[in-house]
Amino acid sequence: MATYMTQFSYTGEAWAALAKNPANRREGIQKLFDAVGGKLIELYYCLGEYDGVVIAEAPDDAAVVSALVAVVGAGHIKAIRTTKLLSADEMVAALQKAGSIAFGAPK
Repeated sequence: MATYMTQFSYTGEAWAALAKNPANRREGIQKLFDAVGGKLIELYYCLGEYDGVVIAEAPDDAAVVSALVAVVGAGHIKAIRTTKLLSADEMVAALQKAGSIAFGAPK
């Protein structure tokens, strides 16, 4: 499975609702990734440009997009950014492959 990092920011209304009824959103996000054949690795909240980070695995890009569209469709997210992650071993394999490809820069 591929690994993804999704950064998100809540709307003001979402923060107000969470303040009135504090809840650990981890279980709901886990169910969401279970539904697309994936796995939630962790949910973190953070300071800075984004309010939180989800690290998850999914079988493919379409699965992770499906999960994220469902979340955004609920209306509590004002910004979202997803990055596909590569393990160190995956990067080494890509670098080895790149080293075997001949490429000539334009002249």
